Amino acid sequence: MPQMTLPLLDESPAIAPQAPDALDHLADVLFHKMGSDGVYARTALYEDVVERLAALITRHREDSTEVMRFPPVMSRAQLEKSGYLKSFPNLLGCVCGLHGTEREINAAVSRFDAGGDWTTSLSPADLVLSPAACYPVYPSFTGTVPKEGKLVTMLNWVYRHEPSPEPTRMQAFRVREFVRCGTPDQVVEWRDMWLQRGLGLLESLGLQAASDVASDPFFGKGGKMLAASQKEQKLKFEVLVPVISKDKPTACCSFNFHESHFGEAFEIQTPDGAVANTACLGFGLERCVMALFQQHGFDPGTWSSQVRSILWPS
Repeated sequence: MPQMTLPLLDESPAIAPQAPDALDHLADVLFHKMGSDGVYARTALYEDVVERLAALITRHREDSTEVMRFPPVMSRAQLEKSGYLKSFPNLLGCVCGLHGTEREINAAVSRFDAGGDWTTSLSPADLVLSPAACYPVYPSFTGTVPKEGKLVTMLNWVYRHEPSPEPTRMQAFRVREFVRCGTPDQVVEWRDMWLQRGLGLLESLGLQAASDVASDPFFGKGGKMLAASQKEQKLKFEVLVPVISKDKPTACCSFNFHESHFGEAFEIQTPDGAVANTACLGFGLERCVMALFQQHGFDPGTWSSQVRSILWPS
């Protein structure tokens, strides 16, 4: 049975912080707290390295790659069609608003002024926060893809509802994503090629990267069986890099084969009429950049000449 894959979430639980606040050693250097676990402002120092890493990944993409950009929200109907609710309902973030007449909306505001709960008047909009960078692209493939398939890249904000003080497990983060659509052979060969390319890219930056078979955090009791099947079929690989722990490295990239899941959901086919297959890969920019600072220190001016020449090319 085809299985969907959720990029960039390892199956292990969040690592318990070693100090009262695992963000203490990063505060005011890379991030500023914003009053909610897993939601941070980024400093200019941090953002400069994010932009340079994204540019480095761009230099490695294929010439035929189509570039797309999406907002941090997507259609709720399309999300439901993708099957996300059956696999990861606990991670979803929905957009809500105060709907109704002026009198009804003012009543909610008045309850707030009186110390009451105004949120009881919220109702859902037709949008959800994008739970994976690649999800908005699949509806655009509906129909017949060319013989050579489709290849798209995007850099999107992603939201997952799993608040944690552990800095590598953010609720809102960015992913540089690539999606391949075509025949099973086309997409698997491409995914495996990028797995090696991704490993080489991170290793060239002085990071201790290693790949491993992985599974997604499918929800509920049935999710354990899905995760076991996903591992057995080797549908998902992750690249692990030490960030806050050398003994338990963090999943910084994922490489996923969805089989025909999205092809069936969005009626995508190859020229011979077969259901198209898809694969995706994602670089978790926040985690990769944190790994760079953890490995090389908080002053990029002191980083090795090799790393600087790659990220700051002349």
